[in-house]
Amino acid sequence: MLKVVLKTFAILAILFAMLYVGMNNTHLIDFNFPVATKTKPVHASAALLFFGMFAIGLLGGAILTAGGGKGGRRSSGGKDK
Repeated sequence: MLKVVLKTFAILAILFAMLYVGMNNTHLIDFNFPVATKTKPVHASAALLFFGMFAIGLLGGAILTAGGGKGGRRSSGGKDK
């Protein structure tokens, strides 16, 4: 129970930091990424681009973390005779 509460507070702190950054970075910027935006850079607000990169990282981390589990061979209690 305590672990869930601590994780919730951590997520809320991160979301507060995102909100704070978004409120203070309202100017437009050009986002250049050679692979995806080679011909035309993305022109959007800094807060929106920051949120997008954070969301991609959060989803990627959640997928990698949740993908574990107890895969592989199951071991039986003893050897078959």
